[in-house]
Amino acid sequence: MNIMKENNIHRLPVIDDGELVGLVTQGTIQAASPSKATSLSIYEYNYLLNKMTVKDVMEPTVHTINADDFLEDAIYEMRKYQIGVLPVMSAGAVVGIITNNDILDAFLDVTDYNEDGTVVQVFVEKDRPGVIFDIGKIMAENQLNIQTLMVTHQGTTKVVEIHVDKEDGFSVASKLREAGLNAKEAERYKKVD
Repeated sequence: MNIMKENNIHRLPVIDDGELVGLVTQGTIQAASPSKATSLSIYEYNYLLNKMTVKDVMEPTVHTINADDFLEDAIYEMRKYQIGVLPVMSAGAVVGIITNNDILDAFLDVTDYNEDGTVVQVFVEKDRPGVIFDIGKIMAENQLNIQTLMVTHQGTTKVVEIHVDKEDGFSVASKLREAGLNAKEAERYKKVD
Protein backbone atom coordinates (compact mmCIF):
# COMPACT_ATOMS: atom_id res chain seq x y z
CA MET A 1 0.00 0.00 0.00
CA ASN A 2 2.88 2.35 0.81
CA ILE A 3 4.62 1.71 -2.53
CA MET A 4 1.42 2.46 -4.42
CA LYS A 5 0.72 5.61 -2.42
CA GLU A 6 4.30 6.95 -2.65
CA ASN A 7 4.48 6.37 -6.42
CA ASN A 8 0.86 7.29 -7.26
CA ILE A 9 0.21 3.89 -8.87
CA HIS A 10 -2.69 1.50 -8.48
CA ARG A 11 -1.27 -1.90 -9.42
CA LEU A 12 1.84 -3.95 -8.74
CA PRO A 13 3.01 -7.25 -10.24
CA VAL A 14 3.95 -9.85 -7.63
CA ILE A 15 7.26 -11.59 -8.35
CA ASP A 16 8.49 -14.71 -6.55
CA ASP A 17 11.97 -15.96 -7.37
CA GLY A 18 11.94 -14.03 -10.65
CA GLU A 19 8.56 -15.41 -11.74
CA LEU A 20 5.27 -13.50 -12.02
CA VAL A 21 2.87 -15.10 -9.53
CA GLY A 22 0.15 -12.51 -9.13
CA LEU A 23 -1.06 -8.95 -9.24
CA VAL A 24 -1.92 -6.64 -6.36
CA THR A 25 -4.26 -3.73 -6.99
CA GLN A 26 -5.93 -1.18 -4.78
CA GLY A 27 -9.12 -3.12 -5.46
CA THR A 28 -7.73 -6.48 -4.28
CA ILE A 29 -6.35 -4.83 -1.14
CA GLN A 30 -9.67 -3.13 -0.44
CA ALA A 31 -11.62 -6.36 -1.04
CA ALA A 32 -9.42 -8.22 1.45
CA SER A 33 -9.48 -5.45 4.07
CA PRO A 34 -11.96 -5.39 6.96
CA SER A 35 -15.06 -3.33 6.23
CA LYS A 36 -15.00 0.25 7.46
CA ALA A 37 -18.42 -0.47 8.94
CA THR A 38 -16.87 -3.08 11.24
CA SER A 39 -17.09 -2.90 15.00
CA LEU A 40 -13.31 -3.35 15.22
CA SER A 41 -11.35 -0.63 16.93
CA ILE A 42 -8.75 1.24 14.89
CA TYR A 43 -6.06 -0.78 16.68
CA GLU A 44 -7.68 -4.11 15.82
CA TYR A 45 -8.22 -2.92 12.26
CA ASN A 46 -4.53 -1.92 11.87
CA TYR A 47 -3.42 -5.17 13.53
CA LEU A 48 -5.37 -7.21 10.96
CA LEU A 49 -3.98 -5.15 8.08
CA ASN A 50 -0.43 -5.58 9.36
CA LYS A 51 -0.87 -9.37 9.53
CA MET A 52 -1.92 -9.63 5.85
CA THR A 53 0.68 -10.54 3.27
CA VAL A 54 0.78 -9.74 -0.43
CA LYS A 55 -0.13 -13.38 -1.11
CA ASP A 56 -3.33 -12.91 0.91
CA VAL A 57 -4.58 -10.12 -1.33
CA MET A 58 -3.04 -10.75 -4.77
CA GLU A 59 -4.95 -11.91 -7.82
CA PRO A 60 -3.16 -15.14 -8.79
CA THR A 61 -4.58 -15.36 -12.33
CA VAL A 62 -2.75 -12.75 -14.37
CA HIS A 63 -3.08 -12.12 -18.08
CA THR A 64 0.11 -10.81 -19.67
CA ILE A 65 1.33 -9.41 -22.98
CA ASN A 66 4.70 -9.77 -24.69
CA ALA A 67 6.86 -6.67 -25.09
CA ASP A 68 7.00 -7.19 -28.87
CA ASP A 69 3.21 -7.49 -29.32
CA PHE A 70 1.27 -4.68 -30.96
CA LEU A 71 -0.61 -2.16 -28.84
CA GLU A 72 -3.85 -3.38 -30.45
CA ASP A 73 -3.16 -6.85 -29.03
CA ALA A 74 -2.92 -5.39 -25.53
CA ILE A 75 -6.15 -3.45 -26.04
CA TYR A 76 -7.89 -6.58 -27.31
CA GLU A 77 -6.74 -8.64 -24.32
CA MET A 78 -7.79 -5.97 -21.84
CA ARG A 79 -11.23 -5.66 -23.44
CA LYS A 80 -11.65 -9.43 -23.78
CA TYR A 81 -10.93 -10.07 -20.10
CA GLN A 82 -12.37 -6.74 -18.89
CA ILE A 83 -9.18 -5.83 -17.07
CA GLY A 84 -7.35 -2.52 -16.72
CA VAL A 85 -3.76 -3.76 -16.59
CA LEU A 86 -1.39 -6.19 -18.30
CA PRO A 87 2.10 -6.99 -17.08
CA VAL A 88 4.50 -6.83 -20.04
CA MET A 89 6.81 -9.82 -20.44
CA SER A 90 10.09 -10.45 -22.24
CA ALA A 91 12.01 -13.73 -22.05
CA GLY A 92 9.82 -14.83 -19.12
CA ALA A 93 10.51 -11.73 -17.03
CA VAL A 94 8.26 -8.78 -16.22
CA VAL A 95 9.72 -5.73 -17.96
CA GLY A 96 6.83 -3.34 -17.49
CA ILE A 97 3.14 -2.89 -17.07
CA ILE A 98 0.52 -1.37 -19.38
CA THR A 99 -2.70 0.19 -18.14
CA ASN A 100 -5.79 1.82 -19.62
CA ASN A 101 -4.19 5.22 -18.98
CA ASP A 102 -1.07 4.21 -20.93
CA ILE A 103 -3.28 3.30 -23.88
CA LEU A 104 -5.15 6.60 -23.70
CA ASP A 105 -1.82 8.45 -23.54
CA ALA A 106 -0.62 6.52 -26.61
CA PHE A 107 -3.79 7.48 -28.48
CA LEU A 108 -3.26 11.17 -27.65
CA ASP A 109 0.34 10.84 -28.83
CA VAL A 110 -0.68 9.17 -32.11
CA THR A 111 -3.21 11.90 -32.81
CA ASP A 112 -0.69 14.64 -31.94
CA TYR A 113 -3.32 16.04 -29.57
CA ASN A 114 -0.86 18.11 -27.56
CA GLU A 115 0.30 20.07 -30.60
CA ASP A 116 -1.47 23.15 -31.91
CA GLY A 117 -3.18 22.29 -35.14
CA THR A 118 -6.27 21.82 -37.24
CA VAL A 119 -8.03 18.65 -38.30
CA VAL A 120 -9.03 18.30 -41.94
CA GLN A 121 -11.31 15.38 -42.74
CA VAL A 122 -11.50 13.70 -46.15
CA PHE A 123 -14.57 11.50 -46.67
CA VAL A 124 -14.10 8.57 -49.04
CA GLU A 125 -17.43 6.93 -49.94
CA LYS A 126 -16.11 3.78 -51.59
CA ASP A 127 -12.89 1.86 -51.54
CA ARG A 128 -10.56 4.12 -53.47
CA PRO A 129 -7.03 2.76 -53.84
CA GLY A 130 -4.37 5.45 -53.73
CA VAL A 131 -6.33 8.11 -51.83
CA ILE A 132 -3.54 8.51 -49.26
CA PHE A 133 -1.01 8.88 -52.10
CA ASP A 134 -3.24 11.50 -53.74
CA ILE A 135 -3.55 13.44 -50.47
CA GLY A 136 0.22 13.30 -49.94
CA LYS A 137 0.88 14.50 -53.48
CA ILE A 138 -1.52 17.47 -53.10
CA MET A 139 0.07 18.37 -49.76
CA ALA A 140 3.61 18.20 -51.21
CA GLU A 141 2.72 20.20 -54.33
CA ASN A 142 1.34 22.98 -52.11
CA GLN A 143 4.16 22.76 -49.55
CA LEU A 144 1.74 21.88 -46.75
CA ASN A 145 2.82 19.68 -43.85
CA ILE A 146 0.99 16.75 -42.29
CA GLN A 147 1.45 16.43 -38.52
CA THR A 148 -0.41 13.11 -38.31
CA LEU A 149 -2.78 11.12 -40.48
CA MET A 150 -5.34 8.59 -39.36
CA VAL A 151 -8.02 6.58 -41.18
CA THR A 152 -11.27 5.80 -39.38
CA HIS A 153 -14.68 4.54 -40.47
CA GLN A 154 -18.15 6.03 -40.22
CA GLY A 155 -20.34 3.21 -41.48
CA THR A 156 -19.26 2.49 -45.06
CA THR A 157 -17.45 5.82 -45.36
CA LYS A 158 -13.73 5.97 -44.67
CA VAL A 159 -12.60 9.18 -43.01
CA VAL A 160 -9.01 10.28 -43.49
CA GLU A 161 -8.19 12.67 -40.65
CA ILE A 162 -5.23 14.89 -41.36
CA HIS A 163 -3.79 16.98 -38.55
CA VAL A 164 -2.06 20.02 -40.01
CA ASP A 165 -0.54 23.27 -38.80
CA LYS A 166 -3.22 25.49 -37.31
CA GLU A 167 -2.89 28.23 -39.92
CA ASP A 168 -2.93 25.74 -42.85
CA GLY A 169 -6.33 24.15 -42.16
CA PHE A 170 -8.36 26.25 -44.59
CA SER A 171 -5.73 25.95 -47.35
CA VAL A 172 -5.48 22.17 -46.97
CA ALA A 173 -9.25 21.65 -47.12
CA SER A 174 -9.52 24.02 -50.08
CA LYS A 175 -6.71 22.36 -52.09
CA LEU A 176 -8.13 18.88 -51.41
CA ARG A 177 -11.59 20.00 -52.56
CA GLU A 178 -10.07 21.54 -55.73
CA ALA A 179 -8.63 18.08 -56.47
CA GLY A 180 -12.12 16.55 -56.24
CA LEU A 181 -11.95 15.18 -52.71
CA ASN A 182 -14.76 15.61 -50.19
CA ALA A 183 -12.78 17.52 -47.55
CA LYS A 184 -13.73 19.81 -44.73
CA GLU A 185 -11.92 21.66 -42.00
CA ALA A 186 -12.98 20.38 -38.60
CA GLU A 187 -12.77 22.30 -35.34
CA ARG A 188 -9.39 23.64 -34.44
CA TYR A 189 -7.76 22.11 -31.43
CA LYS A 190 -5.28 23.73 -29.11
CA LYS A 191 -2.33 22.43 -27.23
CA VAL A 192 -3.31 21.34 -23.73
CA ASP A 193 -1.35 22.92 -20.87
